[in-house]
Parts: sequence; structure tokens; C-alpha cells
Amino acid sequence: MNYNKAVFEKSYGTLSQLPESIEPEIAFAGRSNVGKSSLLNKLFNRKQLARVSSVPGKTVTINFYDVENIKFVDLPGYGYAKLSRQELNRFAELMEGYFKTERNIALVVQLIDMRHPLTKDDEGMIRFMIEMDIPFIIVMTKADKLKKKAYEERLKLSKQELAFAGNVHVIPFSAQTGQGINGIKNYIEKSVMTEEDK
Repeated sequence: MNYNKAVFEKSYGTLSQLPESIEPEIAFAGRSNVGKSSLLNKLFNRKQLARVSSVPGKTVTINFYDVENIKFVDLPGYGYAKLSRQELNRFAELMEGYFKTERNIALVVQLIDMRHPLTKDDEGMIRFMIEMDIPFIIVMTKADKLKKKAYEERLKLSKQELAFAGNVHVIPFSAQTGQGINGIKNYIEKSVMTEEDK
């Protein structure tokens, strides 16, 4: 897959706007400001194809990118308290609608900030994917922000925190150093292989 061919397609703010799901979709989920846009930019080898915001909760749209007829779907960040009630309702409808409307989801890349313990929102999202039988991997972002000892400690603790998710694949990632990017690409590419390719 040539990630350099990535193009931004469109942003959708309501469930009724979402396009029909024909090609395989790789969805990126996680809390506000966890680093979804930074991961997408690293994958696509671009600085600003996915807009990085320093303001949490800025993305309350579902953004679609295309890479050789594979859709990369940047979902709005959850867990940001400063949204209005109306925005929160729209967010809930968008997220739930995305996952429950028979979309061709090949993989969800669930992002978690490596520096912090798993939140209730993260756990809720993971349990939802297990319940819905949606394939997913976990990417621990901002790995470069931890010193070696703290990094090893968080890696160990996160495995305990994620024990309920079974043998889920966990990849530490840094947008700064590129750590983990090849592992993430491997899982994405495996998830969209056709039966003939396998």
C-alpha cells in the first residue's frame, strides 16, 4: 500500500451525511488530543494532511481519507467535557451510528495515551468493540515522552489494565521518532488483504 498517495476526501458532521461503505475502512478512535491526527500524518508521510489541533475536542466530524481505495477514517475524539449538550448528542449519534450501520470496518486502531492509565472512556470503547466483534489493535501514543524506567513501568501496567481485552495487539508509538509505525502498517495491510492475497 502506497501511503504517499493519501488524499483527504471529506468531513461529515451528521450521521445522515456519511457515504455508503463500499471499500474497506480503517478507523482511528481515541480520546481528544490522544494523537490521532499525528498518527495519520506519520502514516501518510505528510506534515499536515490530517489537521493537528492543540485544542481538545476540536474534531467533532468524521474525516475520510483515501489510500488506493482503502478508506482511513478519523473519528472524533471522545471524553472531552467542554462540549455543549447539543454537541455531545451529535457526537454520540455520529459515533454509535458509524459503528452500527453495517460499515465495512476492516480494523479499528484504538489510541491510548501511554503516559496515563486507561480511562473509563477507553475501557468502554474497547468493551464496545469486543461486544460488536470489531477487529482492533491498540496503539499507545506519545511513547517518546516517557523516560526508560517510566516507559517500562507503563508498558507493564497497561498490559494489566488491558487484560480484559484478551490477546489484543499493543503497539507503543511515537509520532516524533516513528517508533511502532511499521508494526501499525503491517496490521493495517493484513486487515485489508483479500482472501486471494492471503
